[in-house]
Amino acid sequence: MSDPKPPEVQLQIQLDDAIANGQYVNMALVNHTETEFTLDFIYVQPQQPRAKVLSRIITNPKHMKRLMLAMQDNVAKFEQKFGSIEVTDPGTPVH
Repeated sequence: MSDPKPPEVQLQIQLDDAIANGQYVNMALVNHTETEFTLDFIYVQPQQPRAKVLSRIITNPKHMKRLMLAMQDNVAKFEQKFGSIEVTDPGTPVH
């Protein structure tokens, strides 16, 4: 006899109005330790010497890998529909 499967739970995701409006960012910093990845999302204004972190996400390595794969998949779908995304300076590393 096999073990009964637990019933599937349907996840309901809430989105507050302030979060739904989003934040525009044009820079991201990624750091990691053995157990966590930290992503800082920043808006850099032209000709300004300072920038502020608008959002910080901390996640585990497995979730980071899933996020990276989802982003790669979405960029590929975007490029299929709208054309190639050209990076202005491909030699510049992402921080």
